[in-house]
Amino acid sequence: MNTSLRAAGFVAGVLLALGIAGLALGDDDDHDDDYEEHGEEHGGWLEPGEDVKPVTNAAYADECGACHMAYQPGLLPGDAWRQVMDPDALMSHYGDDASLSPALRRELTAYLTANAAGQSRRSRSRAFAVGGAGAGDLPRITATRYFRNEHHEIPSRMVAGNPDVGSFSNCNACHTGANEGVYNEHRVRIPGHGRWDD
Repeated sequence: MNTSLRAAGFVAGVLLALGIAGLALGDDDDHDDDYEEHGEEHGGWLEPGEDVKPVTNAAYADECGACHMAYQPGLLPGDAWRQVMDPDALMSHYGDDASLSPALRRELTAYLTANAAGQSRRSRSRAFAVGGAGAGDLPRITATRYFRNEHHEIPSRMVAGNPDVGSFSNCNACHTGANEGVYNEHRVRIPGHGRWDD
């Protein structure tokens, strides 16, 4: 009987320790007030790193980043990037002509598909690979199931109706770490509205 009580006590202690560790490491919004009050850049014990692998191809950063944020390849599945990079699609690239030389188009397509959402080990990128990228002429990051799920509580007036943002596709207007691949909710600042609290 004494051995059974010791074993039960040991198991209870281990479960309690695991529970406490899970709470400490979990993404809990309960510490948001401390985060805001102390002006910390990161909440919790661990600083968040890259959610999505940053852009590493200079040609892609220069060519695509000249007109808009150079979206990380991990924000769309490979099939979606192939559609976007199709020569005909580039001639009518979301309303603009973004035609590229065949060699540059092949280089960028290879880079995008090799680093696409389904190829990444990062969980946020993998989430973008599920559920497609929307129906219509060209795939859109904003049409992915994951994007819609993460942004559904944000009123359109704060983004599309906000002259400092203009569109949900303008990621780096609100996500202060977007260019580095950090989309952590604690680094969201909506211009004119401040920190977003979900």
